[in-house]
Amino acid sequence: MQLVIDCATAACSIALIDGDKLLVEQHEIVGRGHAERLMPMIAELLGSRRPDSILVDCGPGSFTGVRVGLAAAHGLAIGWQISVKGYSSLAVIAALSDGSPEVAIALHGGHGQLFVQSYGHDPLAPLDDLRSLPLEEAAATVEAFLVVGSGAESLVNARGHGKAIDALPRASAARFLPDPLRSLAPRPIYGRNPDAKPMQ
Repeated sequence: MQLVIDCATAACSIALIDGDKLLVEQHEIVGRGHAERLMPMIAELLGSRRPDSILVDCGPGSFTGVRVGLAAAHGLAIGWQISVKGYSSLAVIAALSDGSPEVAIALHGGHGQLFVQSYGHDPLAPLDDLRSLPLEEAAATVEAFLVVGSGAESLVNARGHGKAIDALPRASAARFLPDPLRSLAPRPIYGRNPDAKPMQ
């Protein structure tokens, strides 16, 4: 059994999976407050069960949410003496968009920017690099007709064409990722340079 933790965005989402089989999940849109909600959710979900490993969303997304999820995953892994691996929030949304020849994922990234990346039929080979772009620049550069994610509607409206599907990462969807995409190093994927800069 594998515990999946996803709180890189406004969703606080956890699941217990066995390979590609979903055993149980909890998924809430909390906005903020992941630190207060996550551990009680995990305790309620697991009951007396103990997972064999942990999988955690490394981002990109909310700076705080990413760090809360990773801290919880690492802490539980140490306590239970089990392994922890990571996955990308953009890849897990793309995994639910099967059937489209090309899909762009767009997530709100703060500071008026969007995290964007495009995928084709092969999730292991994204069509471009992860970027954090102002809305206007994202609208001018993202070409896929289908855009999925929390920033999809804003992007499609800004460029005036395409189809938008609002979505956030869901822990249970991690079971659809190919093994290489759920075996990332469990460390933050911030998607852009830090706001704070060292003093000269």
